[in-house]
Amino acid sequence: MKGVKNIYHHSYTFSFLLVFLVLILFHPALSTYVNTMLSSESLTISSKRTLVSSGGVFELGFFKPSGRSRWYLGIWYKVPRRTYAWVANRDNPLPNSSGTLKISGNNLVLLGQSNNTVWSTNLTRCNLRSPVIAELLPNGNFVMRYSNNKDSSGFLWQSFDSPTDTLLPDMKLGYDLKTGRNRFLTSWRSYDDPSSGNTTYKLDIRRGLPEFILLINQRVEIQRSGPWNGIEFSGIPEVQGLNYMVYNYTENNKEIAYSFHMTNQSIHSRLTVSDYTLNRFTWIPPSRGWSLFWVLPTDVCDSLYFCGSYSYCDLTTSPNCNCIRGFVPKNSQRWDLKDGSQGCVRRTRLSGSGDGFLRLNNMKLPDTKTATVDRTIDVKKCEARCLSDCNCTSFAIVDVRNGGLGCVFWTGELVEIRKYAVGGQDLYVRLNAADLG
Repeated sequence: MKGVKNIYHHSYTFSFLLVFLVLILFHPALSTYVNTMLSSESLTISSKRTLVSSGGVFELGFFKPSGRSRWYLGIWYKVPRRTYAWVANRDNPLPNSSGTLKISGNNLVLLGQSNNTVWSTNLTRCNLRSPVIAELLPNGNFVMRYSNNKDSSGFLWQSFDSPTDTLLPDMKLGYDLKTGRNRFLTSWRSYDDPSSGNTTYKLDIRRGLPEFILLINQRVEIQRSGPWNGIEFSGIPEVQGLNYMVYNYTENNKEIAYSFHMTNQSIHSRLTVSDYTLNRFTWIPPSRGWSLFWVLPTDVCDSLYFCGSYSYCDLTTSPNCNCIRGFVPKNSQRWDLKDGSQGCVRRTRLSGSGDGFLRLNNMKLPDTKTATVDRTIDVKKCEARCLSDCNCTSFAIVDVRNGGLGCVFWTGELVEIRKYAVGGQDLYVRLNAADLG
């Protein structure tokens, strides 16, 4: 019986160790990860060493797309399955498995064969006050900092300032007005080629109100976000009131930028630009993969200039293009063939003294290229301001929160408008009194 007891004891010990090992491997809270690289250390392709963020969500290392011979330094979601979020040398891959990431002075450098520099943070040399380290933060931001300063304002460099195709939580998209840096997204060339593709998503500050634009080949606009109204962009179908995600938009003399924050850290979300589309993916455990939350463009009404001037697109009507009340089709024959691209014209010219306004609700605001903005005007004075300008054709409230503040005024044709079943905001279109009814 003594032998039986020993067998039972060893079996029990082995089972316990096996369970413990499984927990260590698959339960991030019980795992120990290395998330920093000292100036005396390096990462190489041959060592297969990686950095893993505290909590185990993100991993940084070298990767080679399936079927390709080129190597890249990147960051990916470690769970639920590898999903790439950032690539350092996307347009300058390593041709073979000779690659080293190290700290040189106050720069991160990626060296290839014969120690040639493939990629670098390219910072100006400065006096090093203390040792420099590189760290992969829990939010996926790869930073270089002094070892004695963890404050984000003291980062020497961060990957969040150089996005590739993905916007992560707490990562900013838009302009840093102090440095002139414009942070934007660019698609992969293909699913297995991370080099810069032909689709970009960037902030355009040349408009009356800044808007994010989806572009092909840096010049052809295919979708715009609409301006920020204090709560949302009028042309992006973000769901308000989610208990796990909040949206942030900042516009001041330092920056104009958008970001989002996850209030529930067990839920993950990302914005990714791919060929001709912007996508929001969300992963909510216990599901084992990403779900497509929304995609832009979504439908025909998201296509720029599908309906011409002074008309709006509405998915609930047939045809989808509708003249604003007080306007008639510019080309009746084309309109009858369900082609609204030439838009509409006024039935009655504006008179000036007897004009009024038609309120259209749940609208994506018109393109703001011809718009001017007064952010401080009382909304009760917006109508009078527009009527006092014979060129003013429409207005809307800039910030709809707390009763509204400020107004945006259009002085040209109203183009690229759509109506939503929910969302959007009010647009006030100037009409002759005869057309108000």
